[in-house]
Amino acid sequence: MNFTETKLKGAYIIDVKPITDERGFFSRSYCSDEFREFGLNTNAVQNNISYNIKKGTLRGMHMQKAPFEETKLVRCTRGAIYDVIVDMREDSETFKQWIGVELTADNYRMLYVPEGFAHGFITLEDNTDVTYQVTQFYTPGFEQCFRWDDPSFNIEWPITPVVISAKDQSHALISDGVSESNN
Repeated sequence: MNFTETKLKGAYIIDVKPITDERGFFSRSYCSDEFREFGLNTNAVQNNISYNIKKGTLRGMHMQKAPFEETKLVRCTRGAIYDVIVDMREDSETFKQWIGVELTADNYRMLYVPEGFAHGFITLEDNTDVTYQVTQFYTPGFEQCFRWDDPSFNIEWPITPVVISAKDQSHALISDGVSESNN
């Protein structure tokens, strides 16, 4: 695997190294030894799948608060997404900065999201599946949510959202106070 650290310290774009032949290719998408070489968390406790019917479905921006902060390894297994993370570590040089990465079923690219980052995505195709490994179990009462269109972040989404849950639409702006949810 190729690990490329982003401008947000601790966040990596991970590309597979395919070994090809007449059958197609083989590649690792996860190896705890390789992840440890980069100082990345290898203690996944759960795999999640997000199925999204329509292009323009937006999910986010979500994270869990201490002591249940989680690391995520995100991959699109069908369709395509624009995956966004925001550094919410108050002591970080890149606090409130974001990056977006296109993850598709065809590019096999993954995004490693460290603890302390809000995460969300928008689907770029109908019938898109996203999988992600997490290092903590979902813990009600410790989810922290931010508005996807909060001007404090100024995220440049590549398309206009057409489907957003009522929950994700209702989060307060950072300037109004942080939104917290038990859902």
